[in-house]
Amino acid sequence: MSFPKLRHPIVQAPLAGGPSTPELAAAVSEAGGLGFVAAGYLSPEALGSQIEHVRLLTREPFAVNLFCLMETPVDGARLAAYTRRIQADPAAASVTLGVPRFEDDAFETKLRLVIEQRVPIVSFTFGCPSRAVVDRVHEAGAAVWVTVTEVEEGQAAEQAGADALVAQGIEAGGHRGTFSDADGTGELSTLSLLALLSRRTGLPLVGAGGIADGAGVAAVLAAGARAAQLGTAFMLCPEAGTAAPHRDALLAGERTALTRAFTGRRARGIVNRFMRDHDAAAPAAYPQVNQLTSPLRKAARERGDSGSINLWAGQTHTLARAQPAGELVRQLAHDATGALDQAQQRLGRQP
Repeated sequence: MSFPKLRHPIVQAPLAGGPSTPELAAAVSEAGGLGFVAAGYLSPEALGSQIEHVRLLTREPFAVNLFCLMETPVDGARLAAYTRRIQADPAAASVTLGVPRFEDDAFETKLRLVIEQRVPIVSFTFGCPSRAVVDRVHEAGAAVWVTVTEVEEGQAAEQAGADALVAQGIEAGGHRGTFSDADGTGELSTLSLLALLSRRTGLPLVGAGGIADGAGVAAVLAAGARAAQLGTAFMLCPEAGTAAPHRDALLAGERTALTRAFTGRRARGIVNRFMRDHDAAAPAAYPQVNQLTSPLRKAARERGDSGSINLWAGQTHTLARAQPAGELVRQLAHDATGALDQAQQRLGRQP
């Protein structure tokens, strides 16, 4: 499958858990970029409705991202201890916590849905789809993208038949897209990962992580990417479903860090009270911890408690601006062109 012909090399990252909306995806695609529908945490019925909604808003290509989860061993004693710890958290008062359990986010049902709906691009994160899954998507005329954080992951995705790799650097906000959540994996920067993948795989690359302005877009294009994927940069757009306390936190300018406190899987977010209180005790247990804390976080969002919710954000989140998504796509493309021109001029100067 060929890489899509975009008017602007701008991809809106799938922002599962609320910020991703049909309006945001459609606005990005209409402006000449590539919008994403995030299937994660949606019911299959809700996913189908969102796909239909995007198609009512635009005829341009768009993409859908699926979680590709495999059950892994979990330290039961540590998970039980963490459950007791969260039950004692002040934010859990009057909240019935979720039951920690593994589930694959209805992978097969959602896969059948995107195939039946003939979504133009289907991407996968948290793992590599099998060759059989890739073949099924290809038979429907769609391209397969896989999020990778290591060279070995990129090579595995290439062998499985993927059409493009989303190279997610450590700077990225939200969950690490690693195939394994073991400590020490997925720690390459975006530019380092692009440099290695461009030499050790033959697939088109999309740079992701820490990109929030035109200069960042220009940097990954110069490093060999076909497009830049931005997530946090779109979270202040009016079309995004970002919760009010999350928007306020993005504007406050606090530092980010990786944590398992909210979901049991490493993810980058703005440091807050819940992260400080619980990160060291959190086990590697996704999606079990996510199931546990989900009701607590929902209640905290509803009451505007930014200290008790996951504030996913990339390292350059202070560069995000509250402007319409289509306008942002065009501005990023314009500024990237200017940044590349300036770099060329500097290269041409005589010492």
